[in-house]
Amino acid sequence: MGATTIGALVGGAIDSMSGDDSAADGAIIGAVTANVLKVAVPVALTYAVGWLVLRGISEGVEQVFGGGEGA
Repeated sequence: MGATTIGALVGGAIDSMSGDDSAADGAIIGAVTANVLKVAVPVALTYAVGWLVLRGISEGVEQVFGGGEGA
């Protein structure tokens, strides 16, 4: 709830700087953006950490078993 409120306040403030209309539409866009980021950022970070772990495992296996060269 806090991120949604902050997103609405920031969106409303940014939208009201133009002076064309009320800040309501900017507040709605800011709140929606905050909610999307609450889901997207953890998913992206989890993917990145998982990819790095898998890459590290494959490098470790390659070093231990010699990369399949020679017999």
